Amino acid sequence: MTAASLMLIFCIVLGFQQVAIKGVADDISPLAQVALRSAIAGCLVGLLAYWRGLRWKTVKRHWVPGLLVGMGFAAEFSFVAWGLTYTLASHMSVFLYTAPIFAALGLHLWVPGEQLSLRQWWGVGLAFLGMVIAMAPSGAYSVDILIGDSLGLLAGLSWAATTVIIRKTSLSEAPAELTLSYQLSVTALLLLPVAAISGQLFSAKFTGLAMASLGFQSLVISFAALMLWFTLLRRYRASQLGVFSFLGPLFGVLFGTLLLNEPLSPNFMMGGGVILIGIVLVTR
Repeated sequence: MTAASLMLIFCIVLGFQQVAIKGVADDISPLAQVALRSAIAGCLVGLLAYWRGLRWKTVKRHWVPGLLVGMGFAAEFSFVAWGLTYTLASHMSVFLYTAPIFAALGLHLWVPGEQLSLRQWWGVGLAFLGMVIAMAPSGAYSVDILIGDSLGLLAGLSWAATTVIIRKTSLSEAPAELTLSYQLSVTALLLLPVAAISGQLFSAKFTGLAMASLGFQSLVISFAALMLWFTLLRRYRASQLGVFSFLGPLFGVLFGTLLLNEPLSPNFMMGGGVILIGIVLVTR
């Protein structure tokens, strides 16, 4: 019951993520938001890791897979930020959560003992069918929406790649704080210069709403929520927790519709439902 309650909170927080970015995009560009929140949360996680006894010797030992994981994390949220300039927050929530499907395929191919069962293959097939349905041309959406949805799929693919790298390398046995530190610090080091050179960082307007959103993303999403996830993974089976992941995109669609007044086409609703069924079959 404790795990279920905490996972419900976790999914609500992550479901609000795209809405938080999209809602203040006019004040601070999505790319600048991701860069700033990664820098803030990275400092907090680094301090937590040091307090728990992690030192430079441990960090140096895992630097190669850590760099790869950080690059994958940076790519994931770069695609999220880029995609949100084209598509709806509700769409991004669904397509980002195709990550478990891509991760299952990658683990099946490259990690011994992670082969897919027949039920999971059915889930993979349903998920891809749902993608086709959800991305089918619709009079309700423009070409820009299709571009943004495609970027959302690339974000899901990048997220899955980091999962495979963690399971395949020495990071699978490293402390969770170290892995999260790599992800956040590399993302900040890569995206802050890009945001500065492109002018997105210096043109940001730090209004009250923008600061509240940035604080929420940094403290609640990038720091607290991800640390909660790693803590739960230490106490409960991943297979037991994974089934809750389908709640994330459901909350994302709900928040996008209620708070941003985003429209929902019939084909997206149908395709999104099929994707979620596929995710449940793969992760259950």
